Amino acid sequence: MVGRRNPRPRGALETEVVACLATADGPLTPAQVQAGLGGDLAYTTVLTTLARLHDKQVVTREPHGRAHAYRLVGDGVAAQAGLTAREMRKLLDGGVDRASVLAQFVGRLDEDSERLLRELLDRRAAGSEQDGTSS
Repeated sequence: MVGRRNPRPRGALETEVVACLATADGPLTPAQVQAGLGGDLAYTTVLTTLARLHDKQVVTREPHGRAHAYRLVGDGVAAQAGLTAREMRKLLDGGVDRASVLAQFVGRLDEDSERLLRELLDRRAAGSEQDGTSS
């Protein structure tokens, strides 16, 4: 069995598929996505990636002949943000000491990112207080 010489980093193919769909004027079939990515991937690889994105609710699919056509649920930025957040959550849930990981993450934020994170947490807390839920 011949392996890829330069394997993609984890999640890179999903990112490429999302970018391809984001530039489309409408829904794309797996063959159209395959062509949009340069055609060097197997059709089944593209199909599997689209199915996983559908399972993650990043794309919707609609009948298109004997196949399906896929489109992003939101825009490309929102879709990519959702995939990145999912990956971050998966890494945090991976069994490493969450407090240490989060402390390292926060400790390496620049001032603008720290301010943004603080604003997002404050908004979330305010929303929880308004609807009577807690974090």
